[in-house]
Formats: sequence, C-alpha cells, structure tokens
Amino acid sequence: MNANERELKNEILFKDEAYQIVGCALEVLNTLGNGFFEKIYENGLTAEFDLKKIPYTQQSRFNVSYKGKTLGEYIPDLVVFNKMIVEITTIDKITHQERGQVLNYLRVTELKLGIILNFKNSKLEWERVVLSGA
Repeated sequence: MNANERELKNEILFKDEAYQIVGCALEVLNTLGNGFFEKIYENGLTAEFDLKKIPYTQQSRFNVSYKGKTLGEYIPDLVVFNKMIVEITTIDKITHQERGQVLNYLRVTELKLGIILNFKNSKLEWERVVLSGA
C-alpha cells in the first residue's frame, strides 16, 4: 500500500457531512430537550436541515430481497446528502442491536455510512456505522 492509499484509507468517510448532521442533532436536542418520542426529533432534525440547506429524504422506501424475491420494505428515518442513513432513536444506550440493524440497512440501500442519533438523555449519544469495504 502506497502513501496515497494509506491516506485515503485513514480518511474518515463523509467527515464534513457527518459533522453537520451531528451539529444539527445537538441543536435540536438543546432546543427541545430530551423526553419526546423519536418522530418529534426526526421532524426537528428535518426542520434544522431545511434551515441549513442540507439535502435529505424522509421515509424513503427500499426493497429487501432474498434470492430474487422481495420480502418487504425498509424505510429509514432519513437519507442525508444522498450518501448516508440517519437513524433516530430514544433508547437508554446504543447497543450492538442498533449497530447491526444499521449495517443491514446500509446493505439494503447500498450506502456506506449510517449515523445513529440517540436523543433519550440530556447529552446526545451518536455513533457512526460504516459498511465494510467503504
């Protein structure tokens, strides 16, 4: 692996975009406070995205297939910058279950990055989930 390849490998995937999303989430949590249902935070985040002119789609539909047969649909909370999934939750703590769920969503959508935002507590908890090979 040459120096350029090492540099690209160590670069954080969609760093600037993820930073903007987390900044918006912090603004929503600081303004609303904790204690609401997930949909309130989702809608607050879309309002903040609109103010910041951040492109997103809300509740887009993706087919889940198995060996050529459609099994159902996955509907992520948000697809932001047409590059990443943003999954919103209000749980005690982000666990392997949520990380695994987001990895499955990334496979279905063929996107490379997911961000889990947990608005349960007064301090925002968030994690990046990267699909291997990204």
